[in-house]
Amino acid sequence: MMSAALHTSYNVSKGTLLVVDDLPENLVVLTDFLEYEGFQILLAYDGKQALAMTEQLLPDLILLDVLMPELDGFEVCRYLKSQQDTKHIPIIFMTALSETVDKVNGFKLGAVDYITKPLQREEVLVRIRAQIDFHNLQQQLTQQNQFLKTEIERRKQVERSLQNTASLLAERTALLEKRSIELQRRNDELDRFSTMVTHELRDPLGWVVTKIDTLLASYTFNMHLSESLHEISDKSESMLNSIDALLSLATILRTNYVRVLPLDMLLMLRNLIDTRLAYLITEHQGKIILPENLPLAKGHSILVEEVWVNYLSNALKYSGEPGAIYVGAEEGEEGMINFWVRDQGRELSAKECDSLFNPPQYLQEKSAKAHGLGLLISRQIVEKLGGKVWIESKQGIGNTFYFSLPKAE
Repeated sequence: MMSAALHTSYNVSKGTLLVVDDLPENLVVLTDFLEYEGFQILLAYDGKQALAMTEQLLPDLILLDVLMPELDGFEVCRYLKSQQDTKHIPIIFMTALSETVDKVNGFKLGAVDYITKPLQREEVLVRIRAQIDFHNLQQQLTQQNQFLKTEIERRKQVERSLQNTASLLAERTALLEKRSIELQRRNDELDRFSTMVTHELRDPLGWVVTKIDTLLASYTFNMHLSESLHEISDKSESMLNSIDALLSLATILRTNYVRVLPLDMLLMLRNLIDTRLAYLITEHQGKIILPENLPLAKGHSILVEEVWVNYLSNALKYSGEPGAIYVGAEEGEEGMINFWVRDQGRELSAKECDSLFNPPQYLQEKSAKAHGLGLLISRQIVEKLGGKVWIESKQGIGNTFYFSLPKAE
């Protein structure tokens, strides 16, 4: 059974070389030198051993002595070049022969280079490096060519598939164009419907509010009737506000661009508490506590007012027992302000928190008369203005509803 010596360099390997020579002293010199240069060295002492090691280990390059007993270098080279697995391995002959006919014979057999003995280290190193670099380049080119062939075939298949579906795509495009026209028609109808809502709902409600206010100013009624008229007026005002909010939202959501300006949130909140939220505060015996200051943020005043009204109305309705509702703000992500409203309601489950800003969800509180649209509208408004909404619910702390808006410069 043939044996072989394997020497491993401490440097990062630059390639595996099989050195074949029947003279041990030549192998020792080459091994020390080449290992120092970073190569991994395999040694073979005759032609048969060289063939066995090459087929088993597939080195990157072979340094092959020509004059060896039994099986010389020419025969080894001829055999290796005839095998599919080894024919690509570059072979450099080492020989004392200087006749041109010998070199030509070696090249015909498939050798890539010759090194004449006695060997010169610098020459050996240069020739080895050149052949390994060239061999690696060939391997890369082969892989790239194979990849290109595969890619070309893949693209041909894609092209054939595209050609087969071209007519189907054309039909679907025509169908989409037809649906787009239909969608535009329906949007136009929606615009006309919005105008009708404005006239058919808003104007009569406005008339009711005006007449009630006139009656209250012109006549004296008993306490019960007076309270009823005030309640009708307040409810009508609330309906008017809801209609205005929905119409504004519909307009904004169909608009690609919303003009934003710096907003004084504290001034806005004080005005809302004295007007649109006054009835709810009285009805639920709530108290809204504002901070001394709130940062300026960029937004659309009418839309942001709707967000505040929806958040605070929600807090008043769902706080359970009468209590304080806190308003605040904090620095958010880069360039954003996180505004929040905190109530003292019961802790909400994760499922409830996830669903609150989606189309309509109702918390099971008997005292609340929720319409389910407020938080959904708030989410759509805030996202349109470049922010986001979320809720944090903790036992003993309450529920904190957040919305973020870009910070005013």
